[in-house]
Amino acid sequence: MPCFRCGARQTDPVRGASPWKRGVRADRQVLICPGCQSARDWADALDRCAECGSAALVCRLGEVECRDCGHTRDAAPGDLVRSGAAPAAPGDGDLSAEVAAALSRVLRGGPAR
Repeated sequence: MPCFRCGARQTDPVRGASPWKRGVRADRQVLICPGCQSARDWADALDRCAECGSAALVCRLGEVECRDCGHTRDAAPGDLVRSGAAPAAPGDGDLSAEVAAALSRVLRGGPAR
């Protein structure tokens, strides 16, 4: 999953805690890379808990849960979620296109017959 702000992809982690942060935006789990965390306003784009106002949310199994106060609510269905973000450029963040390009490079001309 890429950083929701800049699109950077997470690399293999070193031992210990990950420097990447998790959050919820438009009822979807997102990651924030260490570079984007240095911007002051990165947390402003995340959803907040309706009970306590915290941005420490996790989204799993169709629910959004606050890690601070424990409040849970149903996440909006994926086809109804509107993030307000600018639409991605064609091919931007399209993992299937990236995988196809990587396979093409590795196989050089297609699969063995």
